[in-house]
Amino acid sequence: MTTRPTKDQLAAAYGKTLDDVIAPDLDVLFCGINPGLYSGALGLHFARPGNRFWPALHRGGFTPRQFDPTEQDELLRLGLGITNVVARTTARADELTKDEFREGGRLLTARVAEYRPRWLAVVGITAFRAAFGLPKATVGEQDGEIGGAKVWVLPNPSGLNAHWTPAALGDEFGRLRQEAQPGRNPL
Repeated sequence: MTTRPTKDQLAAAYGKTLDDVIAPDLDVLFCGINPGLYSGALGLHFARPGNRFWPALHRGGFTPRQFDPTEQDELLRLGLGITNVVARTTARADELTKDEFREGGRLLTARVAEYRPRWLAVVGITAFRAAFGLPKATVGEQDGEIGGAKVWVLPNPSGLNAHWTPAALGDEFGRLRQEAQPGRNPL
């Protein structure tokens, strides 16, 4: 179970980076905006308790049960991975610059080309638009590919994105799963 970082640990997490959960030839590489301080302090993706990534992943049928962030490496055996558009941790995504997003998009394209996932699932429409210069992109499957992978944009699972309910997030993750892993049973 995930522990709670101290104030000092959170302060020390500014600017840290997290290791990707990645391997060659995954079904889906999920891509967050950037790690928050909570994640940076713990060294775990989507670690803040209010983040709805792990519940949405389960509701969408990618995992047999709701995983805890401490189980992030278990995703690899399910054909899944995690990375970020921008590697450095911040308290809020609005601390990132346009240049960081563009550079993050360039680096992400290279990472995808190297590891060859079938699908890249960017978790956050605003980050996707900024990183790839596509201001009219919407949630769902995108035209074209990035680094040779098909692309799906998912809503940001942050608790701050309240207009996407947990059920709606699960449904959107499930739509991706039907395309990315149609015959796979996570059980």
